[in-house]
Amino acid sequence: MQIEQILLQPSCADDVDTESLRVHEARQHIRDAITPICDYEKLPLRNALGRILMDDIISPINVPAHTNSAMDGIALSCKDLPASGSHTLRLIGTAYAGVPFKGECQTGECVRIMTGAPMPRGTDTVVMQEHMQIIDDHNVRIGSTHRAGQNVRQAGEDIHKAAEVIQAGRCITPADLAVLASLGIAEITVRRRPRVAFFSTGDELRSIGESLGEGEIFDSNRYSLYGMLTHLGVEIIDMGVVRDEPNALREAFRRATTLADVVITSGGVSVGEADYIKPILDELGNIDFWKIAMKPGRPLTFGKLGNALFFGLPGNPVAVMVTFYQFVQPAIHYLSSGQFRQPLTIKATCTSPLHNRPGRFEFQRGILHQTAEGEFEVMRSGKQGSGILTSMSHANCFILLAEDQAPVLAGDTVIVQPFDNYLS
Repeated sequence: MQIEQILLQPSCADDVDTESLRVHEARQHIRDAITPICDYEKLPLRNALGRILMDDIISPINVPAHTNSAMDGIALSCKDLPASGSHTLRLIGTAYAGVPFKGECQTGECVRIMTGAPMPRGTDTVVMQEHMQIIDDHNVRIGSTHRAGQNVRQAGEDIHKAAEVIQAGRCITPADLAVLASLGIAEITVRRRPRVAFFSTGDELRSIGESLGEGEIFDSNRYSLYGMLTHLGVEIIDMGVVRDEPNALREAFRRATTLADVVITSGGVSVGEADYIKPILDELGNIDFWKIAMKPGRPLTFGKLGNALFFGLPGNPVAVMVTFYQFVQPAIHYLSSGQFRQPLTIKATCTSPLHNRPGRFEFQRGILHQTAEGEFEVMRSGKQGSGILTSMSHANCFILLAEDQAPVLAGDTVIVQPFDNYLS
Protein backbone atom coordinates (compact mmCIF):
# COMPACT_ATOMS: atom_id res chain seq x y z
CA MET A 1 0.00 0.00 0.00
CA GLN A 2 1.37 3.36 -1.01
CA ILE A 3 1.45 5.97 1.74
CA GLU A 4 0.83 9.51 0.56
CA GLN A 5 3.33 11.98 2.00
CA ILE A 6 1.98 15.28 3.36
CA LEU A 7 3.85 18.33 2.08
CA LEU A 8 4.60 20.51 5.09
CA GLN A 9 4.74 24.29 4.80
CA PRO A 10 7.12 26.53 6.83
CA SER A 11 5.66 27.23 10.27
CA CYS A 12 6.46 28.75 13.64
CA ALA A 13 7.47 25.26 14.81
CA ASP A 14 10.46 25.25 12.45
CA ASP A 15 13.92 26.10 13.76
CA VAL A 16 14.87 27.83 10.52
CA ASP A 17 12.52 29.38 7.94
CA THR A 18 14.33 30.68 4.85
CA GLU A 19 11.27 32.79 3.95
CA SER A 20 11.50 34.82 7.19
CA LEU A 21 13.56 37.95 7.63
CA ARG A 22 15.99 38.13 10.53
CA VAL A 23 15.21 40.71 13.20
CA HIS A 24 17.91 43.20 12.20
CA GLU A 25 16.91 42.89 8.53
CA ALA A 26 13.27 43.62 9.33
CA ARG A 27 14.27 46.69 11.35
CA GLN A 28 16.27 48.02 8.42
CA HIS A 29 13.40 47.41 5.98
CA ILE A 30 11.09 49.39 8.26
CA ARG A 31 13.54 52.24 8.73
CA ASP A 32 14.15 52.51 4.98
CA ALA A 33 10.40 52.87 4.37
CA ILE A 34 9.90 55.82 6.77
CA THR A 35 9.79 59.47 5.79
CA PRO A 36 9.76 61.50 9.03
CA ILE A 37 6.91 63.92 9.64
CA CYS A 38 7.68 67.49 8.55
CA ASP A 39 4.39 69.13 9.54
CA TYR A 40 4.72 71.39 12.56
CA GLU A 41 2.90 73.61 15.01
CA LYS A 42 3.85 76.32 17.51
CA LEU A 43 3.05 75.66 21.16
CA PRO A 44 3.32 77.62 24.41
CA LEU A 45 6.33 76.41 26.36
CA ARG A 46 4.37 74.48 29.01
CA ASN A 47 2.44 72.57 26.35
CA ALA A 48 5.63 71.42 24.62
CA LEU A 49 6.64 68.81 27.21
CA GLY A 50 7.18 65.46 25.50
CA ARG A 51 6.93 66.93 22.02
CA ILE A 52 9.58 66.69 19.28
CA LEU A 53 11.46 69.91 18.56
CA MET A 54 11.27 70.96 14.92
CA ASP A 55 14.12 73.48 14.74
CA ASP A 56 17.39 74.02 16.56
CA ILE A 57 17.15 76.42 19.51
CA ILE A 58 19.72 79.23 19.29
CA SER A 59 20.24 81.27 22.45
CA PRO A 60 19.25 84.95 22.17
CA ILE A 61 21.13 85.85 25.37
CA ASN A 62 23.95 84.86 27.70
CA VAL A 63 23.04 82.66 30.67
CA PRO A 64 23.82 83.93 33.23
CA ALA A 65 23.18 87.34 31.70
CA HIS A 66 25.77 88.97 34.01
CA THR A 67 28.75 87.88 36.07
CA ASN A 68 27.36 87.17 39.53
CA SER A 69 28.04 85.70 42.93
CA ALA A 70 27.57 81.98 43.57
CA MET A 71 27.52 82.52 47.36
CA ASP A 72 26.38 84.88 50.08
CA GLY A 73 29.46 86.70 51.35
CA ILE A 74 31.65 89.64 50.32
CA ALA A 75 32.87 90.68 46.88
CA LEU A 76 36.39 92.06 46.55
CA SER A 77 39.35 92.29 44.22
CA CYS A 78 41.70 89.32 44.21
CA LYS A 79 44.51 91.83 44.80
CA ASP A 80 43.21 92.22 48.36
CA LEU A 81 43.49 88.51 49.18
CA PRO A 82 46.24 88.08 51.81
CA ALA A 83 49.11 85.78 50.91
CA SER A 84 49.44 84.85 54.59
CA GLY A 85 47.85 85.78 57.89
CA SER A 86 44.67 87.85 57.72
CA HIS A 87 43.52 91.12 56.21
CA THR A 88 40.81 93.64 57.21
CA LEU A 89 38.53 95.18 54.55
CA ARG A 90 36.06 98.05 54.76
CA LEU A 91 32.42 97.32 53.85
CA ILE A 92 31.03 100.03 51.53
CA GLY A 93 27.59 98.62 50.65
CA THR A 94 25.43 95.64 49.76
CA ALA A 95 24.55 93.97 46.44
CA TYR A 96 21.30 91.99 46.08
CA ALA A 97 20.17 89.72 43.27
CA GLY A 98 17.56 92.22 42.14
CA VAL A 99 19.27 95.38 43.42
CA PRO A 100 22.93 95.57 42.30
CA PHE A 101 25.53 97.80 43.99
CA LYS A 102 25.96 100.93 41.86
CA GLY A 103 29.37 102.07 43.05
CA GLU A 104 32.90 100.85 42.41
CA CYS A 105 35.03 98.91 44.87
CA GLN A 106 38.50 100.34 45.51
CA THR A 107 41.61 98.77 47.05
CA GLY A 108 40.98 97.70 50.65
CA GLU A 109 37.21 97.77 50.18
CA CYS A 110 34.54 95.08 49.79
CA VAL A 111 30.81 94.82 49.19
CA ARG A 112 28.39 92.57 51.02
CA ILE A 113 26.86 90.37 48.27
CA MET A 114 23.99 87.88 48.00
CA THR A 115 23.79 84.81 45.77
CA GLY A 116 22.91 85.79 42.21
CA ALA A 117 23.75 89.48 42.63
CA PRO A 118 25.87 91.06 39.84
CA MET A 119 29.51 91.49 40.78
CA PRO A 120 30.24 95.17 41.57
CA ARG A 121 32.77 97.03 39.49
CA GLY A 122 36.28 96.51 40.80
CA THR A 123 35.57 93.00 42.18
CA ASP A 124 36.32 89.54 40.80
CA THR A 125 36.27 87.25 43.85
CA VAL A 126 33.74 86.26 46.53
CA VAL A 127 34.54 85.05 50.03
CA MET A 128 31.57 83.16 51.47
CA GLN A 129 30.17 84.47 54.70
CA GLU A 130 31.18 81.34 56.62
CA HIS A 131 34.84 82.06 55.83
CA MET A 132 35.01 85.66 57.08
CA GLN A 133 34.88 87.40 60.44
CA ILE A 134 32.59 90.40 60.95
CA ILE A 135 34.38 92.97 63.10
CA ASP A 136 31.61 95.62 63.09
CA ASP A 137 29.08 97.15 60.69
CA HIS A 138 31.85 98.56 58.50
CA ASN A 139 34.75 96.09 58.69
CA VAL A 140 35.40 92.38 58.04
CA ARG A 141 38.49 90.20 58.31
CA ILE A 142 39.48 87.38 55.93
CA GLY A 143 42.24 84.77 56.01
CA SER A 144 44.75 83.52 53.42
CA THR A 145 43.04 80.34 52.22
CA HIS A 146 41.26 81.88 49.23
CA ARG A 147 41.98 82.00 45.50
CA ALA A 148 41.31 84.56 42.83
CA GLY A 149 37.95 84.28 41.05
CA GLN A 150 36.40 81.86 43.53
CA ASN A 151 32.60 81.62 43.98
CA VAL A 152 31.92 83.71 40.87
CA ARG A 153 29.69 82.68 37.94
CA GLN A 154 30.78 84.31 34.69
CA ALA A 155 28.32 85.79 32.20
CA GLY A 156 27.51 83.12 29.58
CA GLU A 157 29.12 80.41 31.73
CA ASP A 158 26.13 78.11 31.14
CA ILE A 159 24.99 79.30 27.70
CA HIS A 160 26.67 81.77 25.34
CA LYS A 161 24.57 84.08 23.21
CA ALA A 162 24.09 82.59 19.68
CA ALA A 163 25.05 79.11 20.91
CA GLU A 164 23.03 76.07 19.79
CA VAL A 165 21.21 75.00 22.95
CA ILE A 166 18.88 72.15 21.92
CA GLN A 167 18.99 70.29 18.61
CA ALA A 168 16.01 69.61 16.40
CA GLY A 169 14.54 66.14 16.89
CA ARG A 170 14.86 66.17 20.66
CA CYS A 171 11.93 65.09 22.82
CA ILE A 172 11.41 68.02 25.18
CA THR A 173 12.07 67.12 28.84
CA PRO A 174 11.26 69.03 32.06
CA ALA A 175 14.91 70.17 32.19
CA ASP A 176 14.59 71.47 28.62
CA LEU A 177 11.56 73.54 29.69
CA ALA A 178 13.71 75.13 32.39
CA VAL A 179 16.54 75.88 29.93
CA LEU A 180 14.13 77.44 27.44
CA ALA A 181 12.49 79.49 30.17
CA SER A 182 15.93 80.75 31.25
CA LEU A 183 16.33 82.09 27.70
CA GLY A 184 12.99 83.89 27.85
CA ILE A 185 11.51 81.71 25.08
CA ALA A 186 7.73 81.61 25.41
CA GLU A 187 6.82 79.22 22.56
CA ILE A 188 8.59 76.71 20.33
CA THR A 189 7.95 74.92 17.05
CA VAL A 190 7.37 71.17 17.35
CA ARG A 191 6.60 68.40 14.90
CA ARG A 192 3.02 67.30 14.53
CA ARG A 193 2.21 64.19 16.50
CA PRO A 194 1.92 60.99 14.45
CA ARG A 195 -1.67 59.80 14.00
CA VAL A 196 -2.02 56.08 14.67
CA ALA A 197 -5.14 54.08 13.81
CA PHE A 198 -5.58 50.53 15.08
CA PHE A 199 -8.18 47.80 15.12
CA SER A 200 -8.49 44.10 15.93
CA THR A 201 -9.79 41.44 13.58
CA GLY A 202 -11.60 38.26 14.53
CA ASP A 203 -15.20 37.11 14.75
CA GLU A 204 -14.43 35.54 18.13
CA LEU A 205 -13.56 38.88 19.74
CA ARG A 206 -15.93 40.68 22.08
CA SER A 207 -15.58 44.06 23.77
CA ILE A 208 -15.66 44.53 27.51
CA GLY A 209 -19.26 44.65 28.70
CA GLU A 210 -20.52 42.14 26.15
CA SER A 211 -21.44 38.55 27.01
CA LEU A 212 -19.15 35.76 25.90
CA GLY A 213 -20.54 32.94 23.82
CA GLU A 214 -18.87 29.59 23.29
CA GLY A 215 -15.40 30.05 21.75
CA GLU A 216 -15.49 33.83 22.18
CA ILE A 217 -12.91 35.91 24.05
CA PHE A 218 -12.54 39.50 25.23
CA ASP A 219 -10.33 41.68 23.03
CA SER A 220 -7.30 42.51 25.17
CA ASN A 221 -5.01 43.56 22.32
CA ARG A 222 -6.68 46.93 21.77
CA TYR A 223 -6.07 47.76 25.43
CA SER A 224 -2.37 46.90 25.35
CA LEU A 225 -1.99 48.83 22.10
CA TYR A 226 -3.82 51.81 23.56
CA GLY A 227 -1.54 51.79 26.60
CA MET A 228 1.68 51.49 24.62
CA LEU A 229 0.60 54.18 22.13
CA THR A 230 -0.41 56.52 24.97
CA HIS A 231 3.14 56.26 26.36
CA LEU A 232 4.44 57.43 22.97
CA GLY A 233 2.31 60.57 22.98
CA VAL A 234 0.70 59.97 19.57
CA GLU A 235 -2.80 60.86 18.40
CA ILE A 236 -4.77 57.64 18.86
CA ILE A 237 -7.60 56.46 16.61
CA ASP A 238 -9.23 53.31 18.04
CA MET A 239 -11.35 51.72 15.30
CA GLY A 240 -12.58 48.83 17.45
CA VAL A 241 -13.07 45.26 16.21
CA VAL A 242 -13.55 44.60 12.50
CA ARG A 243 -15.35 41.47 11.28
CA ASP A 244 -13.47 38.81 9.31
CA GLU A 245 -15.33 39.77 6.16
CA PRO A 246 -13.66 41.16 3.01
CA ASN A 247 -15.81 44.25 2.52
CA ALA A 248 -15.64 45.22 6.19
CA LEU A 249 -11.85 44.81 6.24
CA ARG A 250 -11.40 46.68 2.97
CA GLU A 251 -13.48 49.61 4.26
CA ALA A 252 -11.62 49.66 7.58
CA PHE A 253 -8.25 49.77 5.83
CA ARG A 254 -9.40 52.51 3.46
CA ARG A 255 -10.75 54.64 6.29
CA ALA A 256 -7.65 54.13 8.40
CA THR A 257 -5.30 55.24 5.62
CA THR A 258 -7.22 58.51 5.23
CA LEU A 259 -6.97 59.25 8.95
CA ALA A 260 -3.54 58.07 10.03
CA ASP A 261 0.20 58.02 9.43
CA VAL A 262 0.42 54.51 10.89
CA VAL A 263 -2.14 51.69 10.73
CA ILE A 264 -1.87 48.78 13.15
CA THR A 265 -3.95 45.62 13.19
CA SER A 266 -3.79 42.61 15.48
CA GLY A 267 -4.73 39.17 14.20
CA GLY A 268 -5.40 37.97 10.70
CA VAL A 269 -1.81 37.74 9.40
CA SER A 270 -0.82 34.14 10.18
CA VAL A 271 -0.70 31.37 7.61
CA GLY A 272 -4.19 30.75 6.21
CA GLU A 273 -5.49 34.04 7.54
CA ALA A 274 -2.85 35.82 5.45
CA ASP A 275 -4.25 34.18 2.32
CA TYR A 276 -7.59 35.69 3.23
CA ILE A 277 -6.38 39.24 3.89
CA LYS A 278 -3.45 39.39 1.46
CA PRO A 279 -5.49 40.32 -1.65
CA ILE A 280 -6.98 43.29 0.23
CA LEU A 281 -3.58 44.54 1.33
CA ASP A 282 -2.12 44.04 -2.17
CA GLU A 283 -5.06 46.00 -3.59
CA LEU A 284 -4.61 48.96 -1.25
CA GLY A 285 -0.84 49.08 -0.83
CA ASN A 286 2.52 47.36 -0.97
CA ILE A 287 3.54 44.71 1.53
CA ASP A 288 7.26 44.41 2.26
CA PHE A 289 7.38 41.26 4.40
CA TRP A 290 5.12 38.79 6.21
CA LYS A 291 7.36 36.84 8.58
CA ILE A 292 10.29 37.40 10.92
CA ALA A 293 12.58 34.72 12.35
CA MET A 294 11.71 35.48 15.97
CA LYS A 295 9.73 34.14 18.88
CA PRO A 296 7.13 35.22 19.76
CA GLY A 297 5.86 37.25 16.83
CA ARG A 298 6.88 35.35 13.70
CA PRO A 299 3.77 36.32 11.65
CA LEU A 300 4.35 40.09 11.42
CA THR A 301 3.36 42.01 8.30
CA PHE A 302 4.87 45.34 7.30
CA GLY A 303 4.33 47.59 4.33
CA LYS A 304 2.57 50.71 3.08
CA LEU A 305 -1.16 51.33 2.68
CA GLY A 306 -1.36 54.49 0.64
CA ASN A 307 0.98 56.89 2.45
CA ALA A 308 0.53 55.18 5.81
CA LEU A 309 2.89 52.67 7.38
CA PHE A 310 1.15 49.36 8.04
CA PHE A 311 1.94 46.89 10.80
CA GLY A 312 -0.06 43.67 10.89
CA LEU A 313 0.72 42.26 14.31
CA PRO A 314 -0.01 38.67 15.38
CA GLY A 315 -3.17 37.82 17.27
CA ASN A 316 -1.57 36.31 20.38
CA PRO A 317 -1.50 39.02 23.08
CA VAL A 318 2.15 38.61 24.14
CA ALA A 319 3.31 38.55 20.52
CA VAL A 320 1.42 41.81 19.96
CA MET A 321 3.34 43.52 22.75
CA VAL A 322 6.73 42.04 21.83
CA THR A 323 6.45 43.05 18.17
CA PHE A 324 5.16 46.49 19.14
CA TYR A 325 8.15 47.17 21.41
CA GLN A 326 10.68 45.80 18.91
CA PHE A 327 9.36 47.25 15.64
CA VAL A 328 6.41 49.64 15.99
CA GLN A 329 7.77 51.75 18.84
CA PRO A 330 11.15 52.52 17.21
CA ALA A 331 9.37 53.20 13.90
CA ILE A 332 7.09 55.76 15.56
CA HIS A 333 10.09 57.37 17.28
CA TYR A 334 11.83 57.71 13.92
CA LEU A 335 8.67 58.90 12.14
CA SER A 336 8.04 61.60 14.74
CA SER A 337 11.60 62.86 15.23
CA GLY A 338 13.67 61.95 12.20
CA GLN A 339 16.24 60.46 14.57
CA PHE A 340 16.89 56.80 15.32
CA ARG A 341 16.84 55.97 19.01
CA GLN A 342 18.87 52.98 20.13
CA PRO A 343 17.12 50.72 22.68
CA LEU A 344 19.00 50.55 25.96
CA THR A 345 20.49 47.13 26.73
CA ILE A 346 22.46 46.01 29.78
CA LYS A 347 24.24 42.87 30.92
CA ALA A 348 22.75 40.91 33.80
CA THR A 349 23.30 37.62 35.57
CA CYS A 350 20.49 35.19 34.77
CA THR A 351 19.30 33.32 37.85
CA SER A 352 17.10 30.83 35.97
CA PRO A 353 18.04 28.46 33.12
CA LEU A 354 16.66 29.44 29.70
CA HIS A 355 16.04 27.25 26.69
CA ASN A 356 15.76 28.59 23.16
CA ARG A 357 15.65 27.07 19.70
CA PRO A 358 18.46 27.99 17.28
CA GLY A 359 17.60 29.89 14.13
CA ARG A 360 15.19 32.35 15.74
CA PHE A 361 15.76 35.45 17.86
CA GLU A 362 13.85 34.97 21.11
CA PHE A 363 12.47 37.73 23.32
CA GLN A 364 11.85 36.06 26.65
CA ARG A 365 10.13 38.11 29.33
CA GLY A 366 12.12 38.69 32.48
CA ILE A 367 12.15 40.37 35.88
CA LEU A 368 15.21 42.58 36.29
CA HIS A 369 16.42 43.84 39.66
CA GLN A 370 19.53 45.35 41.20
CA THR A 371 21.22 43.67 44.15
CA ALA A 372 22.43 45.43 47.29
CA GLU A 373 25.92 45.29 45.75
CA GLY A 374 24.72 47.15 42.66
CA GLU A 375 24.79 44.14 40.31
CA PHE A 376 21.95 43.39 37.88
CA GLU A 377 20.15 40.06 38.02
CA VAL A 378 17.31 38.79 35.88
CA MET A 379 14.98 35.81 36.00
CA ARG A 380 12.32 34.50 33.64
CA SER A 381 8.85 35.86 34.40
CA GLY A 382 7.00 32.53 34.38
CA LYS A 383 5.72 30.57 31.39
CA GLN A 384 6.76 32.06 28.06
CA GLY A 385 3.88 31.07 25.77
CA SER A 386 2.69 33.80 23.39
CA GLY A 387 -0.76 33.66 24.97
CA ILE A 388 0.45 33.97 28.59
CA LEU A 389 -0.33 37.65 29.25
CA THR A 390 0.87 37.46 32.83
CA SER A 391 4.40 36.85 31.55
CA MET A 392 4.30 40.47 30.29
CA SER A 393 2.39 41.87 33.25
CA HIS A 394 4.94 40.50 35.74
CA ALA A 395 7.96 41.38 33.58
CA ASN A 396 9.93 44.62 33.30
CA CYS A 397 12.37 43.60 30.55
CA PHE A 398 13.12 41.36 27.61
CA ILE A 399 15.91 38.80 27.82
CA LEU A 400 17.48 38.81 24.35
CA LEU A 401 18.51 35.43 22.99
CA ALA A 402 20.14 35.65 19.56
CA GLU A 403 19.65 33.08 16.80
CA ASP A 404 22.90 31.31 17.72
CA GLN A 405 22.51 31.62 21.50
CA ALA A 406 23.60 28.54 23.43
CA PRO A 407 21.34 27.32 26.25
CA VAL A 408 21.56 29.67 29.23
CA LEU A 409 22.46 28.18 32.60
CA ALA A 410 21.76 29.80 35.97
CA GLY A 411 24.66 32.16 36.62
CA ASP A 412 25.31 32.95 32.95
CA THR A 413 25.43 36.54 31.71
CA VAL A 414 22.65 37.61 29.32
CA ILE A 415 21.70 40.79 27.46
CA VAL A 416 18.57 42.48 28.82
CA GLN A 417 16.39 45.22 27.30
CA PRO A 418 14.33 47.10 29.93
CA PHE A 419 10.85 48.12 28.82
CA ASP A 420 10.46 51.73 27.61
CA ASN A 421 14.14 52.66 27.91
CA TYR A 422 15.94 54.33 25.04
CA LEU A 423 19.25 56.11 24.55
CA SER A 424 18.90 59.46 22.80
